[in-house]
Amino acid sequence: MRYLHTMLRVRNLDVALKFYRDALGLKEVRRIDNEKAKFTLVFLCAAEDEALLKNLPKTRGAPLVELTYNWDEEKYGEDRYFGHLAYEVDDIYATCDRLMKMGVTINRPPRDGMMAFVRSPDLHSIELLQKGEAKPAAEPWSSMPNTGHW
Repeated sequence: MRYLHTMLRVRNLDVALKFYRDALGLKEVRRIDNEKAKFTLVFLCAAEDEALLKNLPKTRGAPLVELTYNWDEEKYGEDRYFGHLAYEVDDIYATCDRLMKMGVTINRPPRDGMMAFVRSPDLHSIELLQKGEAKPAAEPWSSMPNTGHW
């Protein structure tokens, strides 16, 4: 088996794309609008994974996040049974700083120089992990408290 994608339901596709594409830097690689069933699927990948998709069938590209937007309003609640998505980043501090400047709350700051958590507008937990070794402890991260839950 190999990992293909994680499907996440979103309430507002534009707001979700602003987070996943614009804030996290994921690339949209495929979109399906289904008029009959009234939904849109948007498939995204990390920029470093884009080359992995070149030799794969479009329907089996990996690793991907699939955002599912149902055109008719639905109430999903805050069910968190899926866990979280995890992405490796080149610089955990720079990434968290950029996200904060975009208005994203850092729920679990990277106090250890290795791991942080944020949440999408649809309350999906996103884990950010430092590539390679942990960065040395640094402010403001070292003393920043947790905010909310993840």
